[in-house]
Amino acid sequence: MELAAMSNVVFGYSDFPCLEDVHLSIAQGEFVAIVGPNGAAKTTLLKLMLGLLKPWSGEVMYPVAAKQGDGTKTRVGYVPQQMAAFNSGFPSKVMEFVRSGRFVRKRWYSRWNVEDRQVVEQVLKQVGMWSFWDSRIGELSGGQKQRICIARALVQEPDLLVLDEPTTGMDKESRLAFYELMDEQVKMHKRTVVIVTHNLEEVLPKIDRVIELKRKEGGDWKCCTTNSCSGHFWPGA
Repeated sequence: MELAAMSNVVFGYSDFPCLEDVHLSIAQGEFVAIVGPNGAAKTTLLKLMLGLLKPWSGEVMYPVAAKQGDGTKTRVGYVPQQMAAFNSGFPSKVMEFVRSGRFVRKRWYSRWNVEDRQVVEQVLKQVGMWSFWDSRIGELSGGQKQRICIARALVQEPDLLVLDEPTTGMDKESRLAFYELMDEQVKMHKRTVVIVTHNLEEVLPKIDRVIELKRKEGGDWKCCTTNSCSGHFWPGA
């Protein structure tokens, strides 16, 4: 099932486009990496896909419009690039911050329950942050902040998980553990994962497909996928 798609999309921030002739499709159950050099509009591509930006022209099928097998709307978990930029005075504790992700699934008057606690504990353990559950976020390192932001997205139990450079601030051991966790989300929980990354070689054995942004002759960026640009696909091992 297709969760998100773009066709002939053009977008820019000024008088000239930064993305042009974008064609892509994200299918349910895929682990997809988006790659490209700095300044290649990777974050812009994600925001267009999620409906946070409107294209100048072209068609976009947004994830929230896709229906799951039970007829419910697709639930999206999104971690932006600067999500972990908390300052040292940020007052919230790790448990409070991560459990707030559970309320995406609830009605506004619903209460925190045992199931919520169990899910939050399990996810914090998966990202290696359970021992910090009572710590203040402002006291954490950059990599630790990034992991609790990922945890907050995971406790939403999303159908589609979209992560913009999620391993920023992590050491290599933590990055590899993260890729294992994302592979588990896809294979065991049937989720779809889309990540922007500069560490393609590390994640390559886990992913199903690569979407590459390459500069066109005119200076803007074009999306190269398995469907629109043969030769820019690295199959997962």
